[in-house]
Amino acid sequence: MSYLQSKVQSFNANLGNVAGKISNKRTVSADAPLVKPAPSPTPSQTSDLSKNDLKRKRPAPSDVVFSQPKDTGMGNEIGTQVTYAIEFLKNKNTPQRLSDILSYLSLQTRDEHYKDLFRRVMIKHTKVNHKPSQGDAPALFSFKPAHNIRSAETLLRHLQSQRTFEGLSVKELKDGWPEAEAEIDQLEAQGKLLVTRNMKDSHARMVWLDDPSLSFHIDDEFQSLWHRIKLPEASVLAAELESHGLKPANKTGVVKKPTKVQEKPKRKARAGGKTTNVHMAGVLKDFSHLKK
Repeated sequence: MSYLQSKVQSFNANLGNVAGKISNKRTVSADAPLVKPAPSPTPSQTSDLSKNDLKRKRPAPSDVVFSQPKDTGMGNEIGTQVTYAIEFLKNKNTPQRLSDILSYLSLQTRDEHYKDLFRRVMIKHTKVNHKPSQGDAPALFSFKPAHNIRSAETLLRHLQSQRTFEGLSVKELKDGWPEAEAEIDQLEAQGKLLVTRNMKDSHARMVWLDDPSLSFHIDDEFQSLWHRIKLPEASVLAAELESHGLKPANKTGVVKKPTKVQEKPKRKARAGGKTTNVHMAGVLKDFSHLKK
């Protein structure tokens, strides 16, 4: 066998081995559906995912305000109901039972703890009069005004009993006496009260006690003569008073002495200093006599 024949035989043997391997591989059926590979993410998508993953998740906002006390639903409601109760007593102007007040405020169905708390707040309030229960008589609550005045006679008696000539606020009087303004107008017309009024609406503002015996009529002729007198101008009046030796209060007779300005002492020149260049005393000239 020649060299060429041996090469041909080895080539055929290798070709058969390769053909067997190819036939053993799995073939894809034509009827089987083709599965598309998932698309690879684009660079922009990968960057968004990485940013979202790295971003810190914040907790959901809470409605709780830690700087404020907890709203128990009790304190504010009690204060509001007490305010309404005081207005109720003020308008009624007569003592009321606790049950009447609770019924007016629609609180009769509340629990006993709430009712007891409401009662204790009403007892301690500065604008509430409390009369404790006695026997079968229940406890009573009434409005307590700044002044216990509810009639014209009581007002005059109160003003007469004062040690000082002090006025009363009409606003405070109207808290316990709603008809005060009409009565004040009548007492003013009778000369029993001095009244100051608001500039805007002319309503009474303050009242003082007046004495009708001090009020008397002046003749119209005298009033006419009085109003005919013409007062001088302010500048002329000041000069006229000064000409008679009267000086205004802001001008005093003390004459202020002028302050002397102290002169600073002149600094004296030094008489002499340390002498140098002693070895040249015979060469240098002395000019100290020329020094000023």
